[in-house]
Order: sequence, then structure tokens, then C-alpha cells
Amino acid sequence: MPYKLSATLSAHSSDVRALSSPTNDLILSASRDSTAISWQRLSPNSPFAPVSILRAGSRYVNSVAYISPTPDAPKGYAVTGGQDTVINVFSLHSPKEDPDFSLLAHTENVCALDVSPSGAIISGSWDKTAKVWKNFALAYDLKGHQQSVWAVLAVDEEQYLTGSGDKTIKLWQQHKTIHTYHGHGDAVRGLALMPDIGFASCSNDSEVRVWTLGGDLVYTLSGHTSFVYSLSILPNGDVVSGGEDRTVRVWKDGECTQTIVHPAISVWAVSTMPNGDIVSGCSDGVVRVFSSTEERWASEGDLKAYDDKLASQALPSQQVGDVKKSDLPGLEALSIPGKKPGEVKMIRNGALVEAHQWDTASNAWQKIGDVVDAVGQGRKQLYQGREYDYVFDVNIQDGVPPLKLPYNLVVTSIQLDNPFSAAQKFLETNDLPLTYIDEVVKFIEKNTAGVKIGTGGEEYVDPYTGASRYRSAPTAPSAPASTYQDPYTGASRYTGTPQSSAPTIPASQYMDPFTGASRYSGAAPPAPSPVIVTSILPASTSSLAMYPEEINRIDQAFTFLSEVTATPPRRPTAGLSATHVDTITQILERWPSSQRFPVIDLSRLLTGFSPEAFDAPGVKEKFFEALFKASEWDVSWSLPLPKARETNILLLFRTLANLFQEKVVPEEGWSSKVFEALGQAPYASLNKTQRVALATILFNASCVALRIPVEKSYFDQVTGLVLRILESETVDSEAVYRALVGLGNLIHIAKNQKTLLDASKAGEIIQCVRALPKIFPEERVQNVTREIVALVP
Repeated sequence: MPYKLSATLSAHSSDVRALSSPTNDLILSASRDSTAISWQRLSPNSPFAPVSILRAGSRYVNSVAYISPTPDAPKGYAVTGGQDTVINVFSLHSPKEDPDFSLLAHTENVCALDVSPSGAIISGSWDKTAKVWKNFALAYDLKGHQQSVWAVLAVDEEQYLTGSGDKTIKLWQQHKTIHTYHGHGDAVRGLALMPDIGFASCSNDSEVRVWTLGGDLVYTLSGHTSFVYSLSILPNGDVVSGGEDRTVRVWKDGECTQTIVHPAISVWAVSTMPNGDIVSGCSDGVVRVFSSTEERWASEGDLKAYDDKLASQALPSQQVGDVKKSDLPGLEALSIPGKKPGEVKMIRNGALVEAHQWDTASNAWQKIGDVVDAVGQGRKQLYQGREYDYVFDVNIQDGVPPLKLPYNLVVTSIQLDNPFSAAQKFLETNDLPLTYIDEVVKFIEKNTAGVKIGTGGEEYVDPYTGASRYRSAPTAPSAPASTYQDPYTGASRYTGTPQSSAPTIPASQYMDPFTGASRYSGAAPPAPSPVIVTSILPASTSSLAMYPEEINRIDQAFTFLSEVTATPPRRPTAGLSATHVDTITQILERWPSSQRFPVIDLSRLLTGFSPEAFDAPGVKEKFFEALFKASEWDVSWSLPLPKARETNILLLFRTLANLFQEKVVPEEGWSSKVFEALGQAPYASLNKTQRVALATILFNASCVALRIPVEKSYFDQVTGLVLRILESETVDSEAVYRALVGLGNLIHIAKNQKTLLDASKAGEIIQCVRALPKIFPEERVQNVTREIVALVP
């Protein structure tokens, strides 16, 4: 019998990204709405219902798995992973608001999970690793892939398979690679065990491959027309796959026997039940069950409603082939049977172009939508093994390959991504001056202007600017060359490599990925709507309101910054003073955490361009006490940190980095407190960008010590923090390199001031530095370590 719709499960508010259906009466689904849901039915004839909604993460939840019942959990456990990097484990017997176990070790999105028969968990992440957990503790760290690990599979208790964005599959014996499988032409997205054969894999190359564990390719299943995201195996050994072409396909003996079209952009996940039913999860937030048993089919009314919904879909012409209406046959073409399952035929029905697909189960053509010429925001783009809504090409200069600018529209289910953050990351990654940040932000906003996010959440309004998304104050041009030169690096402060010219952002309209073009911008932006800014003033009873004198001082600060950052810079009409700093301090103390980042960013600019405003006695101490408090420095550092707090901490670090510059004299009082506070943060709780910013603070602090004599306490605090980075960092070479150069500066100082470095500290430095080239084999790291070893007295 053919597969037909059995049940439609609607409760998620965003894409269903992962599924597990271990029994005939239990389905686990994970969604971008930050939840996982346990769906159960009390009897074979009763409907599935959401029994437990698990608050499985603070951001997208992208993976889910099931652990069989244990004495502690008579109904088993649900295991979830997502963007907040944490793997959460919930007992399904009596689910609580908080998970029973939280597994911390990944540093990026956890996008894949599987469980062995004994309950061992294997996880895959964008951090390019897979990890094996036994008894809810880390057992093995699987390192070897060059890109994100998108798929994981427990073969048995000691053997594991992983698939990656680097296009390879690896077989592991405990933590060692014993075989690498090559053959896919793009990222490997799914893995499934094949009884008596080996395993199956699927990929963004649109193919499904079946392998023996020994590495032989048994056969390739071709039929999908786009990315294949997920695989599962039916009890009879048939393969089920789902992907970006809106279909679930059933394969038997190497041939597609049925194609099940879905009324959604993507089928993200498929799973199979012991009774042979198929479960799918889609971009429309719906979980669907399909059955080949007639008794479990939906009612005739529901089946017709499903077919009608399919027929009403609008398909981009590029998804089904080039369309020339005058050459298309009419309705009479539907009387000719199709040649294979899933074959698509386009016909002309009056002024419309319809797409029909051959369904071997009913031996008839099934309408799957109306073909349109316009293409909306379509499939995800991959860059360095990760998924993005957009990957733009940015031309820097003629004759040089364009740089890639990845951008996601949302960072949580209800929060738009910040184009400022994406632009800043792009410039830092490509070592471009931050003077270009406004141009890149405008480019991002222009090319994503027409896209609407169907999240149901209200758009955030910045209480500080009234804008719907945060736009930073202008960033200054590169500082003029200093007459002082660092004898160790040749520079006075850390800066990126200067470029001869600004990036040229192409203004042409990008093409859709279905056409084969290399660039993609989503839907063409509609005519701009008027921006309605709701005034927040006067509002004297609100903690977000600013008093008239505060508004006046903030306006003065913006005027000052606009003048000193102009091209060329203009002489300020009036300078800033301690009263302006005090105003910022008071606002920081009043505003809630999620809305402080514009004020902290303003602080960053003032410390960089008006350090004299902080010179009055006691101003720095009070200001930095408020800044650390605004960043919730004394709150628990348990991961995941809220997004707002992550942003505030990063801006705090960049404010401190600006503070340590040539014009500043580091009096022992405030600088000692700053270093003491920095030492309180657990390094493992900082993300990559924060770690680089922390290393920059210490590098700039070392440059200050090169210029003026410092106390031994200052030297010891900076050296101690630098060594902490070098001893703790195992992944990011940029943070290590900046910290190493700062350490070199400090040792150069110690050679001139004999009392700063004792023999025991020198021995610790040598031991730490000599270990780094094994972890970071980059030439720049090796060169600096050699120079430091030669400098240590």
C-alpha cells in the first residue's frame, strides 16, 4: 500500500529541525522555537498529543535523541542540543522546567545527536568536533574533521560514524579514526545504519549513498533535486530520505518507490517507527505522520485538505526547470502516464503554469503547485560548513577573489540578528579596518530589506535610538601613526592590516541559488514603508527615560564623536568632561541588561576618543564599577550566557582595550581593580570573540608599560592574565597570538627593569610558551615563541 497522511501535529511556532520516534506511541520533535515536544498517544487508535513541552534551550534547538527507559527514568530520556552549545537531558517520566542533566563541552551549535543501545550519547557540532558521553560525562573527544560535524551515528558501544561539512565521513574506534569515506560532493548531513550492509549517508550534493563499513560504495540513490538533510531506515530495510526539495522519498533496492511532497520549503527531518510509519518535520513548523496501513490513514476530508494545500503552493520556476509558457502542453498531457516516481511535468492551464508529479501509488499525476517566476527567500546557504540565510560576495579589489560575508536573519526565534555584529565580525575575520563598518552594515540592510521573519514576535525597539535595530555610532578611522614604536612588534597598539582601499560592495541584484548563480539575496525588497518611531520622552516614571540634562549631555557626546570621526577629522566645538561620563554611568545603572549595549558601545567610543574626560579623581573607578555591574560580572557564569549579556561583555572588553592607549597613565587604583575583575571570569565561559578582545586588552596594556615605567603589581597582574590565556586556550590562534606578543612586550620590559621577573615566573613562562607550537603550529605563533624564549633572562 502507498504511504498516505496519517496525522498532522501542530504546536511548534517555527521550523521542526529534528525528530526521534523510538516507539509507535512516542515522537520527540525539536524546533527553532527553542523547545522540544514529547508527543504521545495512549492507544493505537487515539491521536498523538503534546504531553510535555521541554524548554530545551535559549536559542534554536536543532537536534534530539531518545535514551531508553532506566530505573531512574521509567519512560526514558529526551536529549536535546542547539545553538546555545549545551546538551540537555530531560526525564520523560516527570519532566521538569530544568533538565536533569546538562552536558557542557561544545563551543558552538550542537546540530546532531544519536544514542547507543546502552545509552551513550554522541553529539556533533559546528565546533568541528563530535563528542561521546557515557553516564552523562564526557568519554571521548572526536577531533579530525575540518568543518562542522553535521551527522553522528552510534554503530555500537565503541564505534561511531560522523559526517561533516568537509564532505567526508569518518569511522571512529573510541576516539581514534579508523576509516575515512570520500565520495560526497558537498556537506554530509545525515547517517543511518543499514542492517546487514553497513550504513547510508545523505548530502547537500542531493544524493543518498549506501556503504559497507569497510568503505565500499554499494549504490547511490539519485532523485532528490536539492539538499538531502535527513535519513531513516524502515523495519523492512527500505531507506527514507527528506530534503530541501520539499519531499520525503522512499527507496527500495536502489529505486525510488514513492515521493511524498510537502507543503513547505524544506523537509528538515525524517524518522521511522517500529510499525513502519514515517514521521517528517518541516520548515512550516508541522510534524506529520504517514502510514502505509490503511487503518491508520487520515480521514478522506483530511487527505483532500492536504492535497488541496499542496496544489495551492507557489513554486519558483527555477525549482522545477526553465519555463517557456508557449512551449508547454495543456491539460491533455496529464493523460500520459509518468515514467518514474517523482517525475515532474509542467502544463499550461489557461494563464497559469502548473507543476504535477507522478505518484506511482495512485498511478496518477498529483498537482504540487503553481509555477511562478519570482523567487522568495529560499534554501539555506552553506559557508565553511555552517548554515546561513545569506552568503554575500564582497569584492575588495579587481583581480582578487571576493570575500564571503555570511549573515543570518535571526539569532533566536524572535530576535533579528544585528547587522553591526555581522559586519564587525566580517571585517575582523578578513583583517579589514573597522572604518568600513558603516558601509558593510548598509549593504547588509539593503540586501535583506524585503525579507519578513514569520516568528510572531514583536520587533525590538531600541529605547536609546528609537530604531528597530541597533545602529552603532560612527566608528573612527584608523588612528594616525604614532611616533612611538614598540620595539617588539614595531607598532604602538594592535591594529588590523591596513588596506589600500575600501571594499567595493556590488550594487547589482543577486540571483537565486536555483538558477545556479553564485550569489543570493532573497526576495526583492518591496517599496519602503514609512518608519514610525515611538517617542519614549517624556516618561519620567520609566527607568528608560532620560532627564533633560542627560539628553543634552548625550547629544553633546554624539556631536563630539561625529566631529572627531569625520573624514577628515574636524576640531571639536567643545570637549567632553567628567559630567558626560557621569551621565553614562547613571544610565548604565538604570537600564535593564537587554537594552544597555548602545550605552556601553558609546562608552567604548568615549574611552577611545576622549580619554581626558575620565581624568578627574574617582571618575574611572566609579565608571568601571558601573560598567562591570552593567555587564552582570558578578552573576553566575553558567553556560549558556544570555545573548544580551554576551554582547555587553564583549563591548566591555572593547571599552577596556580602548582605555589602555598612549594618552592614559595607568594609576594603580583603577587599573589594579580592572585586572582583578578580569581574572574573576572563567575563561571557558567566554566565546571566541570575547577571548580575542580580552587578549587585545592585555596587549594594549603591555604597550602602555613599554612607554612608561610601571609598578611590579601592574606587571604581575598583566603577566598572570596573559599566561592564563596561553595555558587555557586550545582552539583560537588569534587570541593566543595577541597574548603572546603582549607577553613578549612584558619580557622586553623585564630585561630593562631587572626587579620585575623572578626565576620561578621565568620558568613558568618558558614551560608555557614551549608547549604552544604543538597546539598551534602556525608559523606566526612559532616565530613569536622562539623570540620569547630567547628574550627570557
